[in-house]
Amino acid sequence: MHRLTISHRTEYRYARPVDFNEHRILYRPRDSEHVRLVDATLAVTPRAATRWYHDVFGNSITIADILEPADRLVFECTLVIDHYGDTQPEFPAEPSAGRVPFTYPADELPDLGRTIERHYPDPEREIDDWARGFLDEDGTAETFGLLSAMTGAIRDRFRYQARDEHGVQTPLETLERGAGSCRDYALFMMEAARSLGLAARFVTGYLYDPALDGTGERMIGAGSTHAWVQIYIPGAGWREFDPTNGLIGPTNLVRVGVGREPSQVVPLKGSYVGAPEDFMEMNVSVHITAETSLGATGARR
Repeated sequence: MHRLTISHRTEYRYARPVDFNEHRILYRPRDSEHVRLVDATLAVTPRAATRWYHDVFGNSITIADILEPADRLVFECTLVIDHYGDTQPEFPAEPSAGRVPFTYPADELPDLGRTIERHYPDPEREIDDWARGFLDEDGTAETFGLLSAMTGAIRDRFRYQARDEHGVQTPLETLERGAGSCRDYALFMMEAARSLGLAARFVTGYLYDPALDGTGERMIGAGSTHAWVQIYIPGAGWREFDPTNGLIGPTNLVRVGVGREPSQVVPLKGSYVGAPEDFMEMNVSVHITAETSLGATGARR
């Protein structure tokens, strides 16, 4: 187990003082058997009134109502968490879900429904063809092996490109370009998994890079917010797959929010009152440091 301190800072700069509408902030990690939130603070400049709620996915949302105009808007959050890594490295799928394709249990289908549906057009079935390339000749595949191969293939065959623009590429754009950011990779893998009938959802959060502390290999995508995928497997639940780094399981990943599609879990969203040319720049930085192991790595419940 490691204690991680996460410092997340977002700054917007404007050519003149502007007024602001409400801002929606998604920064607070979700407690789980892998993560225990120890402390969380948020500072907003200029002054803001804040309130909190849980959205339809159970994500913790902060609403900030900025109280005065300014030419600079800054959000600074500091999080302290205990991270227990992968407390279930095995993949305990139900026997009926051991191979793809499989059918989800009838009592789970109503809740999984839209996470199984395709969300983006694929008129020439290019994503379907890419995903089917991981199946055996009989059109089936061992579930964990399939998802592991798919995760590794995206990391190895695609070219990572950090992008500052808002939004994501469509899955077809990512496939055709053979390149994208972590959020592009995540969305592409979601649609590829859905093409095989698997329930998938988008995850936003943080990535701990142990290389910064001299304790492991370098991770791609640290220094900002990160994105990856969860796939639902009966008996195993929602399992983490990070195609940017080829990671399987929550080790080095700190989940903050989940959604059916990326637009539902944007880390920070808001607007200002003014002309388009008033906006100058946005800068985001994420720094994560780890203390030495604090004890046993057993699961926290």
